[in-house]
Amino acid sequence: MKDNTPPHSPYELNQDGEDDDDELIYVGDADEVLDQWEAEMNAAGSDDDDDEDGEGAGGMADDEDDELENVPERDDAAVTFTLHGAPVFSASLHPTEDLAVSGGEDDRAFVWNTTTGERVFEVTGHSDSVIASEFSYDGVYVATGDIAGQIQVFKVTQEYKKVWEFTMGDMCWMKWHFGAHVLLAGADSGEIYVWRIPSGDCKVLQGFGEKCEVGKITLDGKKIAAGYGNGAFKLWDIKNNAPTVDLAPNETTGHTSNITCMAVDRDGQLIITGSENGKVVLIAPSGPVGTLQAASEASVEAVLIDSPDFEVKVAATGTVNGQVTIWDVGRQTARVECEDSNRTGVTRLLWGKDCTLIAGTLSGNIRVWDVRSGALKYELLGHRNTIQDLVYNKQKNVLLSTSEDGTVKIFNLP
Repeated sequence: MKDNTPPHSPYELNQDGEDDDDELIYVGDADEVLDQWEAEMNAAGSDDDDDEDGEGAGGMADDEDDELENVPERDDAAVTFTLHGAPVFSASLHPTEDLAVSGGEDDRAFVWNTTTGERVFEVTGHSDSVIASEFSYDGVYVATGDIAGQIQVFKVTQEYKKVWEFTMGDMCWMKWHFGAHVLLAGADSGEIYVWRIPSGDCKVLQGFGEKCEVGKITLDGKKIAAGYGNGAFKLWDIKNNAPTVDLAPNETTGHTSNITCMAVDRDGQLIITGSENGKVVLIAPSGPVGTLQAASEASVEAVLIDSPDFEVKVAATGTVNGQVTIWDVGRQTARVECEDSNRTGVTRLLWGKDCTLIAGTLSGNIRVWDVRSGALKYELLGHRNTIQDLVYNKQKNVLLSTSEDGTVKIFNLP
């Protein structure tokens, strides 16, 4: 079991030698987290819901893997960043600047310009694949984390000065709070860490020996929905260090296999979870309220709920065998199946603008469907292998994609 109070960072002083406490949120008081978030959103508005999770020298995948790759007939990308030269697992777009951060199997992360593709900053010091890389909600910090649990945080506004680092043991996921300088990560051993950045003040939501495979913050900023390797689900209250919903694996109302994906609706009243055995469960603050029964038992790789442009509350699910379904959440029935003659496995789903659904696939192609009809509107080509991550900025109408082929691409959507 991990220590609940990791040592403070040696980097926690700013360049003037003074504490940054006046700009920090203490995790111990989750109400403060929400209060600051609400105040900032009311004052300036938020782009968080729209930021949905180059060109340089560098090689593609090895020649011996070429025959396994898709060869696209064209490249629709405006910019391609190639410095990783190995599978790229994670990425994030800066909320205001033309910057992206990406991390991959090469044990490195890069901050780069999304207009020119030029490298801005290289993150070294990782000893394993970088599976998480993300800017904070306001773009002040950028965090990178590898699968071995080494996490580093840099201050963008101070020329990428390292302000904090920590090693937590094997990591499954890492994510910033959407309205505060609070970093969260789920461990292979089941714990969820919650840190105040840059001081490193920490809370640990205790595990029970199962991997914490996926985690999402609820709309109020006070709870973390967590899915585990055995199918268990917990809705954690950050302030009280205790789950308000605690679901053991259950064949009827819950999951019995690894929870692979999760989404929270805009009202904060419904959570959708998908698992390896093809089951999709709807969970309210009081517990499970229903399931979405897919036609197959293929692993559910991506789920979404509450399309921002659709008049009815809908959900979307994508499976490893390529089945993409739009669901009527109220009736808990399938509304439409998305067209895909090739039935290529889905890896990521995002809501796009104007009632569209964006999907990353195992082939490397990106498909965009009309949510209302399921009709395929267009495809984005350019990647040669599996899409690992997708990020969308609605204001700029820009899509970022990372791939097994070692590249990151920027697409300007129509």
